[in-house]
Amino acid sequence: MKDSRLTLRQLNLMVREAIETALPDEYWVEAELSECREHGGHCYMELIEKDEHSNTPVARASAKCWRQTWMMVRPHFERATGQPLRAGLKVLLRVYAQYHEAYGFSWIVTDIDPAYTLGDMARRRQEIIRQLKEEGIFDLQRELRIPLFAQRIAVISAPTAAGYGDFCRQLEDNAYGFRFTTTLFPAIMQGEQVERSIISALNQIYNAPSGTVGGASAFDVVVIIRGGGATADLSGFDTLALAENVAQFPLPIITGIGHERDESILDMVSNTRVKTPTAAAALLIDNLLGVLDRLEQAETAVTHYITSRIASQQQRISQLSTLIPTLAMRTVSDSRHRIEMLESRMPVAIERRLTDHKHRLERIALQLQGFDPQLLLARGYSITLKDGRAVHDPALLAAGDIIETRVEKGTFKSIVK
Repeated sequence: MKDSRLTLRQLNLMVREAIETALPDEYWVEAELSECREHGGHCYMELIEKDEHSNTPVARASAKCWRQTWMMVRPHFERATGQPLRAGLKVLLRVYAQYHEAYGFSWIVTDIDPAYTLGDMARRRQEIIRQLKEEGIFDLQRELRIPLFAQRIAVISAPTAAGYGDFCRQLEDNAYGFRFTTTLFPAIMQGEQVERSIISALNQIYNAPSGTVGGASAFDVVVIIRGGGATADLSGFDTLALAENVAQFPLPIITGIGHERDESILDMVSNTRVKTPTAAAALLIDNLLGVLDRLEQAETAVTHYITSRIASQQQRISQLSTLIPTLAMRTVSDSRHRIEMLESRMPVAIERRLTDHKHRLERIALQLQGFDPQLLLARGYSITLKDGRAVHDPALLAAGDIIETRVEKGTFKSIVK
């Protein structure tokens, strides 16, 4: 038994020999990077494979790419894919097995196929786009309109970025004297924190106090800009969560984060995509210039209309001034003729009115004669008076009252008994 004992190193050397014998070749392997870091010029990777249905890891392994190989593989991969190797990417690696008696087992990377990663990235982008369209939000931003007087600008950018400075200077030094107000909401514009940082900035913009009655937004538009970054840093703008936040934001969003040939999903869902920060500034200046042109056209149209109306009214007044004498003479003539007619009719009308009143007076006189008391006395009637008033009811007289009786030929007095 003692002769069969091995040291750990002897055992590991046997494992090394067995591996080298059993796996003598290089192999292309598909995997996802769960970790990727550089140290001392070498690249150290952690590889993972997940179950398609549960997303649970079913295999893990470590891999290394030594400096000499890494210096050639990395720039080729980044040029082809537009981004660096990072956690979350799916890769196709050419590897060979290596077992070291002191450091254990690892896969040694000799090449990386960028076409495989590009295909996976394209599939992921298409999946995000498909999901955004299914949710009905892919085109929401394009339904918004940049306000005519868009002068209050919320800017999402790295505060020290050259592009941010260029953007502000272009707005301030515009040739038309337009005035803009910019408010910076700092954000990380490259790396894995892009998504979380920009979403945080959007939330701050959304919750910014308006300072106006009615709860209107404090800003007219949002500008997301990135200047001077590498094309390889654009991957952070291709995430579902960021796209959903931008697509559903209530203000128009202008993006200037890439180059002419690069279009991120963020660009796709924004209201307007331009190449650079200075192009975003030019867009805002052109927007106000268009408003100025419209105002000048409206001013010209109003001036022309008023001038035309004044000329038309002056012409009408001139025409009326030539008609006034004729109309006045006609009116005077008509009035004189009417007066003459009235004068000819007036004597007859007066005579007729006098005759009518005379007859009416005669009828009233005859009616009054019928009520003369003397006529009644002449017919044998008498009037009994007490204290100068006619007596209508004997019950109102008392014994001893002196009454006066009036008849046709005179009066006499009596005493009531």
